[in-house]
Amino acid sequence: MTILETARKILNEGPICDHCLGRQFAKLSTGLSNDKRGEAIKLVLAMQASADNDTGLQEELKNTSENKCWVCNDLFLDLDLWAEKSIHVLSDYEYDNFLVGTRVTGLLAENEEIVWAEGRSTFAEPLKTELNREVGKRIEKMTGKRANLKKPQIVALLGLENDDVELEVNSLYIYGRYRKLIRGIPQTRWPCRECGGRGCERCDNTGRMYQESVDELIRPHLIASACCYDTAFHGAGREDIDALMLGDGRSFVVEAKRPHIRNIDLDALSSRINTEAEGKIEVLGLKFVESETVEQLKSMKADKIYRLKIMHSTSEEKLKSSLNIISGTLIKQKTPTRVLHRRGDLERMRRVHSADLESYSENTAVLVIFCEGGLYVKELVSGDGGRTVPSISSLMGCEAKVIELEVIKAG
Repeated sequence: MTILETARKILNEGPICDHCLGRQFAKLSTGLSNDKRGEAIKLVLAMQASADNDTGLQEELKNTSENKCWVCNDLFLDLDLWAEKSIHVLSDYEYDNFLVGTRVTGLLAENEEIVWAEGRSTFAEPLKTELNREVGKRIEKMTGKRANLKKPQIVALLGLENDDVELEVNSLYIYGRYRKLIRGIPQTRWPCRECGGRGCERCDNTGRMYQESVDELIRPHLIASACCYDTAFHGAGREDIDALMLGDGRSFVVEAKRPHIRNIDLDALSSRINTEAEGKIEVLGLKFVESETVEQLKSMKADKIYRLKIMHSTSEEKLKSSLNIISGTLIKQKTPTRVLHRRGDLERMRRVHSADLESYSENTAVLVIFCEGGLYVKELVSGDGGRTVPSISSLMGCEAKVIELEVIKAG
């Protein structure tokens, strides 16, 4: 079937606007908008009708120019209006790029299926694709912002059913490193185990096991800076609550959800966080990143360096000998008993690269352990009732346990 035959078949269904007719041939030719395609096709058909004295075709063309389009209900007459509505809703947000999307009504979707079935054109594009593009072009012209088809910061969704525009605001991601300078605070918000965050006597009706966390010391400052709905904290692993995180810190990404402001002064943000934290934490090297960084962070398998203060009852020579044996050894660990309530009972293999004695006294010693990420170093010392093999305790032939822990390097 030729283009004109296909167009004639489509015209037989009823009045159709230039946009909807031209859209059936959108994949043909370049540099033309669909309404220009439709207009050109109608012009050629009018010329053919005149040449053939085809009164039927002439009547169809007259009908289609004088009546509402049965496919889109003249939706494309309101392109400027949809652009203005979108800009009004977008005006409360800071953005460098955007995208337009459309939720079509059931009627429009049905009409489109009918015209596709009757016309059988293999060159058509969906109505919402054209609407998104045409409204997007007008927003670009009115605002100077650019449409981004792959990773928009914000999406204006045209709701044809309710004649409104909704926004999907993509998160803002900030990478940094944190140092935890006091013991007793977790990395992230920790709901109360008793009430699940609802509030109870155990948690003093706060809904939290701990009243502060690294996450919560950062959160209010980012909310204030980005005017965002909430934040989410993504760490490259985590240290124990009673451990310090020293050295150059642990990598993290903090996500600002539904931010109104994107162009944040990260140096000023860092300064405010560190000042208000009052020596509890310190953030370093804040920079903007893409969402993919979160997944990269979660999949990091970096080696770690720990400083451990342990209690023991052995000689310096025996301790040194045990550390020499465990250096370079592959450790078999089952999930520690202290975390079995929240983690699966798995067995993992992790290597100790080196284990050095930093200082020794009769009942305590300070060790520096360099190992693969994911090794539980407290259990490396204690043995955890035989769930970690070998352990420093088993090699010394006496019990030992960690009483202070510092993370010196976390990748």
